[in-house]
Amino acid sequence: MTAGPEGAAADAAASRAAADAALLEAFGGVWGMVDTTVPGLVFVAVFTLKHDITTSAIAALGLSLVLAIARVVRKQTLKHAFSGVFGIAFGAFFAMLSGNAKNFYLPGMLYTLGLAIAYVVSALVRYPLIGVLLGPILRENLSWRTRNPGRLRAYTRSTWAWGLILLAKSAILFPLYWWGDATQLGWVKVALGIPPFLLSVYLTWIFLAKAPPPIDVIAEMEAQEKAEAEAEAAERV
Repeated sequence: MTAGPEGAAADAAASRAAADAALLEAFGGVWGMVDTTVPGLVFVAVFTLKHDITTSAIAALGLSLVLAIARVVRKQTLKHAFSGVFGIAFGAFFAMLSGNAKNFYLPGMLYTLGLAIAYVVSALVRYPLIGVLLGPILRENLSWRTRNPGRLRAYTRSTWAWGLILLAKSAILFPLYWWGDATQLGWVKVALGIPPFLLSVYLTWIFLAKAPPPIDVIAEMEAQEKAEAEAEAAERV
């Protein structure tokens, strides 16, 4: 840490920049949105034109694989790409097996609903998932639970935001799955792909921007280990 007001401001700015980068990395960033949204768009577009489940599923899965390969070429993280490929593959298999195009979207819808419930439950038990996710990335681990109440509040509010937004998304999609047709469901799902995600990330950024900076417990442990090593060296002299 740097001494003086200017140093404190620099430390705060560095912490804020690290938090912003962590948010983008944790939630996939622009390419994560592409991986999870564009294949679904291709499926509904092809199905709208051809009304053929197999052709639509193959087109969506093929694009998902191309996006994953592009990540490999760019040496980017494959976490979101692989989750997108598996999600698309599962949905495609389920749709072709059942003969119902709406089932292409069902695995993703169930995942969204399950994630929403997990966010809400974690916030209720004061173990907010956003904090669990971002804590290690920001080098604070779980110190916010006991040592940084301001960040606990921010993480709790962020987690509530994610949970409620995803519940609202589910409340729109499931009635369409039950009573709408595949084309309606597909286009609405595509439309609800990016905006709720961006809103959730934005609210998380707002809450964390107003919270105290994270406690760098990794640096604390490293400093303690260094001090212990120096003390042992001094004893040997």
